[in-house]
Amino acid sequence: MKTKIWITGLAMATAMSVTAPVMAEGDVYIPMPVYRVGPYATGGTGYFGGIIDYYTLMNMKEGGVGGMNIIWNECETNYNDQKGVECYHRQKEFQGKQALFFDPLSVGISTSLVAQGRKDKIAIIAVNHGRTEGQRGDVFPYYFMPGINTYDEHSIITAYIGQLEGGMENLAGKKIVLLFHGSTYGREAVEFTHMLCEKHGCSSEAIEVPHPGNEQTSQWLKIRRSKPDYVVLRGWGVMNPVAMQTGVRMGFPISNLIGNIWSNDDGDVKPAGSSANGYQAITTHPTGRVAKVIDEIVENLYEQGKGDLEDKSRIGSNYWNLGVMAGVIHLEAVRVAQARFGADVNSAQVRWGFENLNLDTARLTELGANGLVPEIKTNCMDHVGGHQAKFMRWVYAETKWEVASDWIDGDVELSQAIIDAKAENAIANEGITPRDCNDPAQRDDFEV
Repeated sequence: MKTKIWITGLAMATAMSVTAPVMAEGDVYIPMPVYRVGPYATGGTGYFGGIIDYYTLMNMKEGGVGGMNIIWNECETNYNDQKGVECYHRQKEFQGKQALFFDPLSVGISTSLVAQGRKDKIAIIAVNHGRTEGQRGDVFPYYFMPGINTYDEHSIITAYIGQLEGGMENLAGKKIVLLFHGSTYGREAVEFTHMLCEKHGCSSEAIEVPHPGNEQTSQWLKIRRSKPDYVVLRGWGVMNPVAMQTGVRMGFPISNLIGNIWSNDDGDVKPAGSSANGYQAITTHPTGRVAKVIDEIVENLYEQGKGDLEDKSRIGSNYWNLGVMAGVIHLEAVRVAQARFGADVNSAQVRWGFENLNLDTARLTELGANGLVPEIKTNCMDHVGGHQAKFMRWVYAETKWEVASDWIDGDVELSQAIIDAKAENAIANEGITPRDCNDPAQRDDFEV
C-alpha cells in the first residue's frame, strides 16, 4: 500500500489526491519524513523514492515484512530541523500504532531527536551520516548510522587523496580545503579534517557555504587565493553543481574537487554540464541496475506504472540506489527482530534488530541486494557496521559514473579515539548511563 499524505508545519494537508491509509490487524507502520520540494529535493526524492519502491515491492512479493503489510505516510520536512522534529511528533504514532523507527535523512533532524527517540523507545536512523559519536551503542542505544560515519567518510577521502598523490607520505606539505554546507551536517567534519591533516602533515582550511549554496563566488575567490591542492566538497542539493561550475570558472581543476557521500548523484553532476567531467566522489554503493532487487522493482513497479520516481531516468541513480539500500537495511532490522520476538514487533524490539544486523554476502544474495548493499554487521558498541567506501568518477560524454578505486577502509583508530572522547562527554553532560556491552543481560535487553 502506497500513501502520500504530506504534513507541513503545524497543519496537515493533503498534497496529492489520495485516501489516507487505514491500519489493520497485521500491519506495521513506518513514517516517511520526506523532502520533495526545495533546494534539496534531488536528494529527498531519490532517497525516499528508493525506500518507498522497496517497501512497495515487499508488500507485493511477500505481503510486507514477515507477513506484516507495511503502511507509511509522508511528512514534508523541507530539510528543516524544526519541521523535521514536528514531523517526528506527528508521525511517531498513527491510528494507534507506534512507528517502528524514524529515518529523516538529515543530520540536523536526527541529532535533534537523539534524546527524544530514546525516551519514546523509537530508533533514529541516519544512513551514512549523523552524530558521529552515536556509533557507540552503549551510550546511544536508539541511534543508528548504518554504512559509514562522518569520520570514516573523511578519513577515506584523505586516504584516496593519498593514493592520487602516490602514497600517504606524499600528503606532507599539501593543502586541503573543506568546502562545507552551512548546517549541522556540514560542520560535523571540520574538526576531524584538521586532525587528519595534523596526522599526515598536510594543512587544511574550512570554508562555509551558507544555505542553500546557490551563490559561491566569494568562497571560490578565497579558494583561488589560498591555492589548495585539493578541495573536498561536503555539499548538499544545489550547492554541489554550483561548486563544480564556479570552481571550473575560477580555474580550479575539477579532478582535484573530491565530493563527499552527499555530493555524488547524477542530480549533482548533470546540472553542472561539462564542468563536472572528471569530478570524483566517494560512495558506499554503485550506481546503475546492479542487483536483482533493482530489476525486480523495475519489472514489478515501473513497467506497471507503480514506481515512486516521476523521472524513470533516475532509476539506478546514486540517491535512489541509496534509498533502496536503506529500505533493505530497514526491513532486515525488522526481520531480525521478528526472528526473536515474533511477527508483530514494537519499536524497542526493532531497535534490537538494528543492533544485530548481519548483512553478509550470503544474506545479501538471498535478499537480491548483493552488488548494491555493502556488508554491514552491527553490534552493541558499533551502530555503523560498515566503515568502507569506494570512489567513482563522472564521465560527461557518456553521462555515467565509472569506478575509480577499490574498497578503502576508514581510519578507525583515529576516529574511535574522538568518538570515545565525545561519548564520554555525552555521558558526563547529558545524564546518560551507558550499558555494559560485555554483560549479556544488558546487551540483549531490547527495551533499554
